[in-house]
Amino acid sequence: MRLTLTRVDTVKDTDSAYLDPASAADARLRLIDDFGRIATDLRVSVTDRCDLRCTYCMPAEGLDWLDADQQMSFDEITRIVRVMIDLGIRTVRLTGGEPLMRAHLEDLVSSLAMLDLDDISMTTNGTALQRHAASLAAAGLNRVNVSLDSLVASRVQEISRRDVLDKVLAGIAEAKRVGLDPVKINCVLLRNRNDDEVIDFVEFARATGCEVRFIEDMPLGADGSWTRAIVVPGSEVLDRISTVFPLTPRTRGAQPASTYDFADGSPGSVGIISSVTEPFCASCDRLRLTSDGFLRTCLFAHEELDLLTPLRDGCSDNDLAELIIAEVARKGPGHAIGLIEFEQPVRVMSRIGG
Repeated sequence: MRLTLTRVDTVKDTDSAYLDPASAADARLRLIDDFGRIATDLRVSVTDRCDLRCTYCMPAEGLDWLDADQQMSFDEITRIVRVMIDLGIRTVRLTGGEPLMRAHLEDLVSSLAMLDLDDISMTTNGTALQRHAASLAAAGLNRVNVSLDSLVASRVQEISRRDVLDKVLAGIAEAKRVGLDPVKINCVLLRNRNDDEVIDFVEFARATGCEVRFIEDMPLGADGSWTRAIVVPGSEVLDRISTVFPLTPRTRGAQPASTYDFADGSPGSVGIISSVTEPFCASCDRLRLTSDGFLRTCLFAHEELDLLTPLRDGCSDNDLAELIIAEVARKGPGHAIGLIEFEQPVRVMSRIGG
């Protein structure tokens, strides 16, 4: 599918009125790109490290991790998020790597919870979630997305190169117990590897009240081995589910997932994220901040803006805001996966943040 977006006239003034509380309504239009999309959601990576070695993400030996001083401190993250809230950001999701590998993560959550945000969430592989769910919820985390690609222990070990299914399931149960709701399960489907578990995952969602989200595999791995043949199209997944469990669609909005409730009123829900076969770039409202302080306007961007260096060099909040506004304005039309001009970004997924 070829993505076509039309450039529109956008807000181009760069005064500092966004800092005036009386200009709050105008502030929501500050993070607007040349195609008229307004960014309201920020994904913040807190580390590039991960305790798993998923085959579609990184090599068995891992990657060269960043040094501690190369990563943003919690105070630096909080300051950048605060500036971006003044520009219209309303929701923040903490990511990695694996965010729970960052020590004392609840301290960052607590700092963010004191800011004017509508929602603070986290994407995790779940291996340490059982230990941390209660403290994160107490600090102000609202909900979690848990990455889980199989409900069969041997397959989890094959895909992630770690024997962790029991830990992940225990983490999901604990997250629900402490009120991190809804719990969303992110399942990357891989042709002929785990796509025969679609109905099993749906039954898990109905039994637990979770939302299971089936995600098309994207070309972001470290080995560059991605091919279209491994992608299981979202439309195919939806057809498979609907023949067993009739679904009722929700209004989508700017969310990456098309979400469905069960027509029989059962708890739980289903999400389909068709990033490859049905790109939703035209409604994208997301920005990403890497753990080393680079702002990315697209998961597949080839350019990114260094915010950490000017911040450490003493720039003002106003200067930081103007850099961010200008970078967002330059956001491209879409990722172009499947088109001849597509090039995989240099950064792999674990170094970007989901």
